[in-house]
Amino acid sequence: MQKFSDILLTLDSADHVQRIELFDENNEPAGVIENKPGSLGSLKVYHHLYKMYGAITLDAAVEGLSLYAEHTEDAENCPGKHPNVDRLLNILENEAPLTVKITDNPSN
Repeated sequence: MQKFSDILLTLDSADHVQRIELFDENNEPAGVIENKPGSLGSLKVYHHLYKMYGAITLDAAVEGLSLYAEHTEDAENCPGKHPNVDRLLNILENEAPLTVKITDNPSN
């Protein structure tokens, strides 16, 4: 299995993204991923999924879990440790997609 760090190298840059806001089917906030240390990998994954699917759909969640590689298994074994992976696992369970709002950095 490829490692998450290697997979990230294959994804387009998301450096221009300041934050990604996620909303549930009732347009209620479902999460925020900010462009800051510790979240940069998730920012790239979710940005990629948004570009490919237009939302975090069931298909997007399946691909995202594949992209997270070893972190997916760790999230399954340790719920709460990887909240951005947990969110994708929840989509597999309830099949409720999330809409996405991208905020770019002001300098771009």
